[in-house]
Amino acid sequence: MLRVSAASISLTGSPETMLRLSSTLLLAAACLLVSTGAQRVITCGNHVHRLSCETGVIRVQESMYGRRDRDTCSGEKAEEVAINTACSLEGAEDTIRTSCDGKKVCEVTPAIFARDPCNDTFKYIQTTYTCIPAIHLITCEQSMVELQCDQGHVIHVYHADFGRRDPHICSFRREASHMENIKCSNPTSKVAERCNGKRTCSMRASSGMLGDTCPRMYKYLELTYNCLKSVGA
Repeated sequence: MLRVSAASISLTGSPETMLRLSSTLLLAAACLLVSTGAQRVITCGNHVHRLSCETGVIRVQESMYGRRDRDTCSGEKAEEVAINTACSLEGAEDTIRTSCDGKKVCEVTPAIFARDPCNDTFKYIQTTYTCIPAIHLITCEQSMVELQCDQGHVIHVYHADFGRRDPHICSFRREASHMENIKCSNPTSKVAERCNGKRTCSMRASSGMLGDTCPRMYKYLELTYNCLKSVGA
């Protein structure tokens, strides 16, 4: 892990030192640069791009998929696969935001993107993000969830997902066959549409309300929100 200032990133040294650094980055396949108030993650090739927050939840500031320079994730790769520095997938930032905003941990690979912006170029995902305070709730299917804020503050939902990504959550007295699909993910805007701007809000975590992308699976609603100062308060 390299620690740098928030203002700039500067790597200097002899050609031999820089070559060793480049090789190290290639072997690691991903590097994490931590700056004051923000973190930058660069993940090479098809490796897992992982964002995480020890406290709070992820808020993506900037993200790209492609190649902006010849040095990043080059290592011992042939020069021709790193020569295109104008390779950037349009909409990549929105894709990463949709997948990661509001979560404590987010893992994606290039397979998440709809297309390859430059077939003959060795690419990387680069994301800058911060960790923001949030309230984290998990509610089992068919149970009521209640969001509430103190007087003078209103609800702002960061992320909500109705599905199953863990075999142990909401599993008491449930048949194993109803929990075997742990890749059941259904990001939903329904909670935000219903609750944003209110001081209190309640709703049932049901397929009828939130949609059902995994029939016969027993699901749960996982969401993160914060209480923001209301206008005029």
